[in-house]
Amino acid sequence: MSERKLLFRGGTVVTAAESFQADVLVVGERIAAIGHDLTLPDAEVVDVRGKLLLPGGIDPHTHFDLPMFGTVSSDDHYTGTKAAAFGGTTTVMDFIPQDWPTLAEGLRIWQEKAAKAAVDYSFHFNLTRWDKRVAAELPQLTAWGFPSIKMFMAYNGRLRLSDGEIFQAMRLAARHGILTMLHAENGDVIDVLVREALNAGHTEPIWHARTRPAWGAVEAVLRGAALAAQAQAPLYVVHMNTAGGVDVLTYAKEQGVPIYGETCPQYLFFTEEHLQRPDGAKWICSPPMRTAEDNAALWEGLSQGLLDTVGTDHCPFFYDGTRPIVYEGEEIAIPGKELGRDDFTKIPNGLPGVGDRLPVLWTKGVVEGRLTPEQFVALTSTNAARIFGLYPRKGTLAPGADADIVVWDPDLKVTYGVAVAQHRTDYNLYEGWELTGFPVQVYLRGQLIVREGEWLGQRGQGRLLRRKPQAWR
Repeated sequence: MSERKLLFRGGTVVTAAESFQADVLVVGERIAAIGHDLTLPDAEVVDVRGKLLLPGGIDPHTHFDLPMFGTVSSDDHYTGTKAAAFGGTTTVMDFIPQDWPTLAEGLRIWQEKAAKAAVDYSFHFNLTRWDKRVAAELPQLTAWGFPSIKMFMAYNGRLRLSDGEIFQAMRLAARHGILTMLHAENGDVIDVLVREALNAGHTEPIWHARTRPAWGAVEAVLRGAALAAQAQAPLYVVHMNTAGGVDVLTYAKEQGVPIYGETCPQYLFFTEEHLQRPDGAKWICSPPMRTAEDNAALWEGLSQGLLDTVGTDHCPFFYDGTRPIVYEGEEIAIPGKELGRDDFTKIPNGLPGVGDRLPVLWTKGVVEGRLTPEQFVALTSTNAARIFGLYPRKGTLAPGADADIVVWDPDLKVTYGVAVAQHRTDYNLYEGWELTGFPVQVYLRGQLIVREGEWLGQRGQGRLLRRKPQAWR
């Protein structure tokens, strides 16, 4: 059987470095050539005049099918990756909990869960327990092709490691080309403030933010950077949400620490005030929303190149899991944020976002003049590919790269919300937002999987990506 041949004609190619008019030739699953007036007998011509050609988005931070507070995140590895595709994301990186005796067992179970994925995917390992057995197994991550771990400075008694344990793990990881990722909050302060809030009868969603002060995140970023410097290890700080955190990130980079910063769309647009709304539980995630000043500082960090990636921390829950929605023709209801109706500490932490990221960031970033198209591609695709060892197979449009191509209509206007987003949940944070610019075709390794809002993909078509170590060096 001959390989599929596609010729994208007349579009504008956008990479992290430049934008230029060119044709793109795809043979099989990869880009074969980029240039002017390309021809190839029996190639199917795709007319993309007036459209942009972007590399498929890479979301480095998702949580599919994640157990929490007696329920589970409402998107599994099929529904979540399908939603990603509708929003122009063709690669995701999901976290494996350390819920089993060995890392190998966790990997086996998560591979079984993720086999249904509709886009390409890879894994990070949560490290929430540290002992000699874990230390002996850790170097295997490089051989397995998943050279990244995530540790926590919060969630005392559940997920948190001590600073000494984090230091030891960082140092060992660095020796084997493994990148450390860090959730930076102060777990001790959070525990004190939560206990005091509940004793005072404060149970509303706003107290989720008030018991996780911004200063705790700022000092934790500094502490993490200092540990990384002493361990001579690279560090990737996830879901940064404070102005002070950006300041610390900048300082650490100036001191030569190999450190990267990620933020998420929710921290660019929403504040603690949203948690005071009657439906404030919709905005519960950790770390929490901050202030308008923090929003502005994060945008500045993106535009100035101080922050490196925009992930989502996608971890959706139903707002009201007692009322079913219809998904792919069937009713489904999963217990969600109503579990914490009378106690903010019982509200499942997490938001939908994997499908929203590119459309929302394009309108609010590129259209409104905060980002260039090239910066948009860098932040949503190329930088993650470089940091996590997928480049140049992923994250760019170039000969030899996978043909993960998003045909983007920069003029298409969309009234966004839950009816457009494809997440398996009952709400959307961006309900009613007017967006300009949207993906109209999405290709995964040369296969058309989304066409003008129509799903052409299938369950299980995603491919497990084993990544290169030491990509951060």
